Amino acid sequence: MNTRLSHLEQLEAESIYILREVAAQFERPALLFSGGKDSICLVHLALKAFRPGKFPFPLVHIDTGHNFKEALQFRDELVERIGEKLIVRYVQDSIDQGKAVEEKGKFPSRNGIQTVTLLDTIAEFKFDACIGGARRDEEKARAKERVFSVRDEFGSWDPKLQRPELWNIYNGKIHVGENVRVFPISNWTELDVWEYIKKENIALPSLYFSHKREIVWREKLVFPVSKFISLDQTDKVETKTVRFRTVGDMTCTAAVESEANSIDDIIFEIQTSRTTERGSRLDDKRSEAAMEERKRGGYF
Repeated sequence: MNTRLSHLEQLEAESIYILREVAAQFERPALLFSGGKDSICLVHLALKAFRPGKFPFPLVHIDTGHNFKEALQFRDELVERIGEKLIVRYVQDSIDQGKAVEEKGKFPSRNGIQTVTLLDTIAEFKFDACIGGARRDEEKARAKERVFSVRDEFGSWDPKLQRPELWNIYNGKIHVGENVRVFPISNWTELDVWEYIKKENIALPSLYFSHKREIVWREKLVFPVSKFISLDQTDKVETKTVRFRTVGDMTCTAAVESEANSIDDIIFEIQTSRTTERGSRLDDKRSEAAMEERKRGGYF
């Protein structure tokens, strides 16, 4: 009898093992939930890891205030369905308290300043581990990070101080004030995620499938029209059939023109695409090391 696991089964088993290691090694873990496909997959993996019991951690959403309404609606429906605890903290509160300064300009992103809210939330609940859906294939700074990524008391990440993880042995020992960011699907690719979504029949927000939306062009990218951007007379608003490969701030997350309205269509589109998933994130294009700079400052 052939008992060899398939590629997806191996990835799933590894991720479930990592989630259980978090539960075993840390006292106050949390799962950071954005409403995007990767964090949705993490919730699905957590259900497999811990049911019929409850999760040994809450879901935590750092709400930038620039979210897609479809993502927020899906978040609330998912939490109600699985019956787990959700903690929401708002970037707007950090701005109102004078802890964060909102960007100016036509497309003001809150992705950077959400770090302030995240670090305050970690301090408020004394979280010692924060689980997230980042993957190594997303961006080169992500590829430098271990599955257990230790952050100092200021939330800062130093790529030179990464711990070895030989034979899938993860070291979660930390000093008081430090915390660990944990990435259970670090070894997955975008294609792996979509094939797993298909295999497990995982529900997603409608944003990921083709739909008609008002858009404007910026730097050869298609951005959704919203109340968060400042249009002027030079902007030409069009209606296009689009979908989103990644979900973040509406002000910095571009759509892709696409007719893909099924998971099979999306898988084929990814297989034939020449652009990366985060190629549609404007905040990653600000400098050559934009992501790494944000991570050094405490960004997830």
